[in-house]
Parts: sequence; structure tokens; C-alpha cells
Amino acid sequence: MSEKLEIKPTTNIENIVATVILDQTLDLNAIERNVPNVTYQPDQFPGLILRLDKPKTTALIFKSGKMVVTGAKSTKMLIQAVKRIIYLLRKHGILITGRPKIQVQNIVASGDIHAQVNLERAAYLLEDSMYEPEQFPGLIHRMRDPRVVLLIFSSGKMVITGAKEEREVEEAVIRIAGRLKELGCLKPRI
Repeated sequence: MSEKLEIKPTTNIENIVATVILDQTLDLNAIERNVPNVTYQPDQFPGLILRLDKPKTTALIFKSGKMVVTGAKSTKMLIQAVKRIIYLLRKHGILITGRPKIQVQNIVASGDIHAQVNLERAAYLLEDSMYEPEQFPGLIHRMRDPRVVLLIFSSGKMVITGAKEEREVEEAVIRIAGRLKELGCLKPRI
């Protein structure tokens, strides 16, 4: 049945989480005083929160000069956000020396193989998988190459996490779709 089934997997990046290192210490009190739209409550959280509207992202900025930037939906958007944060800080009198070092920590994406998945069969035949429907309705598959985790649902929809590069998301979904088809775990959606 699944031999004739044509699969056209699709993916969509939902969130990129990255660390940014500025290689200098920052005066968070000065940033709070001078930069608009920031939240800093050191008694509750050691970082300062800076939200951008364009691109729609959030940065947690720490005294150490490290930042965590979330909310970007592409690497290009992430780089835009970091440039905008640096620009905002400089514009409001915060001295930033050197270039920021950006490292993607995690990409979370959604995917769809546009076919029903027999999760029982997939769990039995697919190595590095776990399926306990009483606890969670999806199959958890730990892919080794690329190194990501896929949460696969019977609808053919999935969540991909752990990627460090955008291409890994597409690669993982194409690879798992092919493997599920090969194992006879797919059937057309009704």
C-alpha cells in the first residue's frame, strides 16, 4: 500500500534559540535606565529582558555579556535581531566593543509528511523509538543523523527539536518520511 503512496514532506521553523556572547560585561542598571521597553527585576531573575517588535524576538541579557535570543523563525531573522539589539544598546549610550558571537542552541520546527502513520508498527520496526500511547499520543524518535528528536503523530504531523541548522530540519523530515514509507508504516490520509 505505501509503495504507491507519494509523500511530500513539509517543514516550518517555529523558534530558534541562540546564545550570543559579547565578550564584555554589561551594566544592566544602565541599560534599564537608558533603553526603552526593557524589564529588569534582579530580585526575581538575574537577566534583563528586551523584547523586539521587528523582528519579533526576545533577548535575555546578562551582566556577563551573554544573551539568549528566542523567537526567530530563521537564521536570517536571528542575525537581524542581534544586529538590532546591538544597535539599540549603542543608540542609548551603551558601549559595545567587538563583534557578537552567535551560536544556535536549538531549532524547534513542525513538519508534516501528509500521510497517516501507523505508530504501533513504526514503534516496533523503527530503532531508537519510544511509543507509549497511554502517556503521550506521539512516537518519540531519536534520529542519529541529523541529531534531532522527532515527535511523530498518527496524522503525519510532527515536532522536530534539537537541530542546530535549518537544513537539518528538512533533512530529518525527508529521512523519516522515507524510512516510514520503506517500513510500510504510511497510508493515505482520509
